Amino acid sequence: MKNDVKKTTVKAKKSTADAATASSDTKVLRGLSDIRRFFQRNETPIYFVSATNFNLLGADEWIKGFKFITHIECFDGLHPNAFSPKEELPHEEFQSIEDINNYLLGHKEVMNLIRERRHKGNAGKVLFLMFDEQTERLAKKLGLEVCFPPARMRTAMDNKVNTNRIAEKAGVPCVPYVLAPVTGYDNLRKVSKKLGDHLVVQTPFGDSGHTTFFISSEEDYAKHAAEIEKEKEVKIMKRINCRGAAIEACVTRHGTIVAPLMTELVGFAELTPYRGGWCGNEIYADVFTRDIRRKARKYTNLFGDQLRKDGYKGYFELDFLIDQDTNEIYLGELNPRITGASSITNHAVFALADAPLFMFHILEWMDVPYELNVKQLNARWARDENIDDWGQMIVKHTEDVIEQVTEAPRSGIYVMNADGSITYSRMDTHRRAVESENEAFFLRITREGDWVYEGADMGILVTRGRLMTDDFKLNARSRKWLTAIRGLYKSGAPEVAPVNGEAPAEIGGFKLM
Repeated sequence: MKNDVKKTTVKAKKSTADAATASSDTKVLRGLSDIRRFFQRNETPIYFVSATNFNLLGADEWIKGFKFITHIECFDGLHPNAFSPKEELPHEEFQSIEDINNYLLGHKEVMNLIRERRHKGNAGKVLFLMFDEQTERLAKKLGLEVCFPPARMRTAMDNKVNTNRIAEKAGVPCVPYVLAPVTGYDNLRKVSKKLGDHLVVQTPFGDSGHTTFFISSEEDYAKHAAEIEKEKEVKIMKRINCRGAAIEACVTRHGTIVAPLMTELVGFAELTPYRGGWCGNEIYADVFTRDIRRKARKYTNLFGDQLRKDGYKGYFELDFLIDQDTNEIYLGELNPRITGASSITNHAVFALADAPLFMFHILEWMDVPYELNVKQLNARWARDENIDDWGQMIVKHTEDVIEQVTEAPRSGIYVMNADGSITYSRMDTHRRAVESENEAFFLRITREGDWVYEGADMGILVTRGRLMTDDFKLNARSRKWLTAIRGLYKSGAPEVAPVNGEAPAEIGGFKLM
């Protein structure tokens, strides 16, 4: 895997060069005003294809011709720019978002939509949360350009082992670690001797809640031995007393644009059954210390510059680990894509005042020359006055039961009553209409008739203000919102018993965001 990143750079570098040397007849976009106007007058069809439209909520308001194509209908047909096929076609069980996207691109209703919306013979451009080489082939067959570097490159960079190698080249510090194959507990202790008694082991791929293992004893190791030993190489880290943070950025031809640092909600039993599993974010002006925020921006810039050297362009996210004992900040992992935190990033004040981060990503694929002072933009986005307080909770089903949903809340704006209950207030397509901490936007994922089981995604709750206390515990207000939204779900024994006691993995049996 060490050289895989290099092997995939040629095509991406050529694409960047082509965009930078666009025809002299094309008008140069000079600054943010021109860029915003360009997208408001856009005629090229642009699609986001995924299980839900959560990650890029609101993109259709910034970009004319932007449509969501989703498998899960989150808005009961009320979203003006979201399309979900009405007919369910026969298919193998979905095991990933890639499977969902490949199903959608091969669906006759989706193909008809893309065909009908062609502009001057151009089918348009497409974005995904996750995709593979089969997705690329299906998109090409439809005449769509994928607005991301190649799947092979993303896979190589997404490898948690390779992430550390990129960080080393970039000069970004990581938690003390070793990369090695592991054949047993004694072997693990031998290769990680310098890291101490308490370890964190990560396999190359997968959601952190499923593929991050905390090991202090042979008993701990035995629980995950098969998963660790089947890998050619794993990342073994010293366990530190850390807090999680996230930052999103975009590699452009003019430099790396860096958004503000966010906290991460991790492993809360009320939200997720997975220890170490991501379950939300907060953004606010004085998150962590000023020095930590400065270092996070610096390291993200360095990492973005290295990605550009390796041929990558566009959106990415870094998870940072902040050592509570030493106040040092370390790289955790790379997500070379839009992420579950993107909705928080792209609706904050700094983004609304200038342009959301995803717009700079798409601009890199729009075949138009543009000028932008990235240094000034980053300085502006770092100012406290340009950051407002928001938080989101990813609500999973945490009980070890298998049931069918009989009642589910609608997506939209809810208001909290004096007794702690909540009332549906009005329909909206994202959080823009949330006026106070007494209101919240809920995006429903699990619908009436769907299965719920341990780990299934129920929905996302977004509200103004903090969700955690300063010592990183859920605060009283967030607990009230969580209890209230869960109370709107009703479920019971399934009409048809699950085969072998297992729920079907059609929706929610894997990471959706």
